[in-house]
Amino acid sequence: MVISTMAIIITFVISTVVMIIAFLVSKKTITDREKNTPFECGFDPKGSARLPFSLRFFLIALIFLIFDVEITLLLPLASILKMVNVFSWLFTGLFFILILLLGLYHEWNQGALDWAE
Repeated sequence: MVISTMAIIITFVISTVVMIIAFLVSKKTITDREKNTPFECGFDPKGSARLPFSLRFFLIALIFLIFDVEITLLLPLASILKMVNVFSWLFTGLFFILILLLGLYHEWNQGALDWAE
């Protein structure tokens, strides 16, 4: 009990000292506008809130998220290959990829992937 309490206290002290040193050594200034802006958000957060938002940027970000989640859903297929028969595994994987390719073709056909206007 005493050892775990001492370990917690030592860990807290060391982490606090490291955070204080990092705060003192860093050259971050409050007036540094570029460091305080969000990265790749698509608009300037310091400007007017009534400026129109780029719908193209939103569509590309949404398509990226869809295909990012699709990778997460496809990765477990490799680990369950030994648990199920090959035909059902192959059918499931190909059906899922076919649905995604049809969606990608639809987005391409609608012009959502054309960046230049």
